[in-house]
Amino acid sequence: MKMQESAENYLETILVLKQKNGMVRAIDIANELSFTKPSVSVAMKKLQENNYIRRDAEGYIELTDSGMTEAQRVYERHRVLSDCLIALGVTESTAKEDACRIEHVISCESFEKLKKHYMEGIKKNIEKNRAGE
Repeated sequence: MKMQESAENYLETILVLKQKNGMVRAIDIANELSFTKPSVSVAMKKLQENNYIRRDAEGYIELTDSGMTEAQRVYERHRVLSDCLIALGVTESTAKEDACRIEHVISCESFEKLKKHYMEGIKKNIEKNRAGE
């Protein structure tokens, strides 16, 4: 079953905040996404019921293994798509906004082909730069 876009955004945000701050609470997510704390609390309850997150007694949020897998999948898509768009000359802010929308609808096949093409281009540029040294 395909996860809803909002759930993917929450998981990605938890991952990024955890990397940045070392810990995550609902208020951090609310501040990052400019959502109300009650809205985030409802979403966290659903994510916990579906075994994507755990919350401890102090309210700290951790991704479960399945939550981490989903969060990393979405975050990789976001990074690669943003980088591809920036490489094409799109401004960074527009690239990030567009990547955020595309990451939820692009098929696995299309994403993997795009990523492979992009990475091959980077490799060629590195080899070209090394040859010119």
